[in-house]
Amino acid sequence: MAHNLSQCRLLVKKAVAAGAKALFLPEASDYIAPTASETVSLVQPASSSPFVLGLQASAQEHGLPINVGIHEPSPKNPNKVINSLVWINEEGQLEHRYRKLHLFDVDIPGGPILKESNSVEKGTGIIAPFSTAVGNVGLLICFDLRFPEPSIALRRQGAHIITYPSAFTVGTGKAHWSALLRARAIESQSYVVAAAQVGSHNEKRASYGHSMIVSPWGDIMAELGGEKKDEPEVAVGEIDLESMEKIRKVMPLLRRTDVYPEI
Repeated sequence: MAHNLSQCRLLVKKAVAAGAKALFLPEASDYIAPTASETVSLVQPASSSPFVLGLQASAQEHGLPINVGIHEPSPKNPNKVINSLVWINEEGQLEHRYRKLHLFDVDIPGGPILKESNSVEKGTGIIAPFSTAVGNVGLLICFDLRFPEPSIALRRQGAHIITYPSAFTVGTGKAHWSALLRARAIESQSYVVAAAQVGSHNEKRASYGHSMIVSPWGDIMAELGGEKKDEPEVAVGEIDLESMEKIRKVMPLLRRTDVYPEI
């Protein structure tokens, strides 16, 4: 976790140097363990986690809000953790928290068998989009990307930006990552920010990478690579809310809630 914190602090400095108004970091930025038992054994409360406290200090030092995926202890089950996404404001305060709704339980042909539910307790709801320096942000995580309903609900509640911090597997990333991100941006007419883990974590796990920023029109505004480098990289994109509103006005998505339920 100390190494991950140092990498994230370096990204904070790079984001500040690039003139960013907020920094979006990947899912599980604190650690990715090789087993369910190790995932649970490493977890710490956000209030005492050196990783979280270190990022709070960096946010305050640089006046930069940070959105970061972490693990937190489950209040219900000591044998599980919560996959959380937290918003640390420019004063270093942990201001918002979302808990991942959809857990990654898959058996990929020719690939890994991953059962996130073995160690993670699923979330129970989305949180309303909140105002930031870059617009109203709605929080989702990784496997939530495969379900359009949460992003549509966040758009209805006022989101301008929807996040998908991730640790996508290489195989599913090659097949679906870009297509799903663009689809969520197009159907919600919102910016999508997807900070992604990249490269090998341990002998059992590697992530696809390709962090991406997608416009409300579905254009890929910025994309990083799929290979781990000596230093972590940042991708920067301009959030143009006026342009977003023009898209929403020119292409109105009038849902037939008289035929199907409102999300």
